[in-house]
Amino acid sequence: MKEEKKEIQEFINKNSHVNKYIKYLKNERNYSENTLLAYEKELIKFQTFLKEEKIKETAITKEQIRCFLKQLDQQKQKKSTISHVVSVLRSYYDYLLREDIIKENIMHQIKNPKISKKLPNFLSTMELEELFQKRELKTPYDIRNRLIIELLYATGMRVSELINLKLKDIQKEEKIIKTMGKGTKERIVYYGEYAEEMLKKYITDARPFLLDGKESEYLLVGKNTTKLTRQRIRGILEEEVQKVGLQHHISPHVLRHTFATQLLNNGADIRSVQELLGHANLSTTQIYTHITSEQLRKVYRDNMPRK
Repeated sequence: MKEEKKEIQEFINKNSHVNKYIKYLKNERNYSENTLLAYEKELIKFQTFLKEEKIKETAITKEQIRCFLKQLDQQKQKKSTISHVVSVLRSYYDYLLREDIIKENIMHQIKNPKISKKLPNFLSTMELEELFQKRELKTPYDIRNRLIIELLYATGMRVSELINLKLKDIQKEEKIIKTMGKGTKERIVYYGEYAEEMLKKYITDARPFLLDGKESEYLLVGKNTTKLTRQRIRGILEEEVQKVGLQHHISPHVLRHTFATQLLNNGADIRSVQELLGHANLSTTQIYTHITSEQLRKVYRDNMPRK
């Protein structure tokens, strides 16, 4: 991974426009390291194509763009990957346009390939009961790990929001959390009594032990008092699933999907769920209504005698 990052950085450094664009995304748009890495990889594919075909990026035509996308398709790239490439290039050329490097962004004439949306993976009520079953919390790590599950499910936070959560962001009396979502957009999320109980236990009994006399502004800490990483959070969830013998694969996003699905299934309006999830577009939230529709269809098929 380190070697790959080094190669990417060397490539980026050689291209002044791409280099400035990545710095813009990092410093002004506050994109995460993972998002920046994804953008860099797509831009490298594009820059490699330009070099091989001897095309200037500032003078590329619509036909040449389509040729590049066709090349990706022939390489058996997924439609979702190609769609992401199109979005990255559209954003990149928007940047070049704002900087007066080009006069027109032809990427707005290129449509994203249609992708059949997969229904989000979520936990059933029975699976949730298994996950949250009462069990003895023997160590500070047990308490911290249980809090992670409680917060992800109770708030619908993204894993990036959770690992960057600071003590000052939590308003205990109101049971609310201020979190910074995508594009540095602040929003409020809420938590209930179960998460509140575990939060108190963690701050009182577990966090001081984990800090071992040191200080940290972050709520969740690991060894050496450093904040937890995405990878560690995923590892913790896998460990917790194994402990209860749950057969369902769980990731932070599965708990986020479960949060949204349960809200809608219990009567929450879609606009409110959009706000709670921090979705910029309602269309992103609407996929959860498909889950509700599928469940209703199943209930109908299973219980209607004359179909």
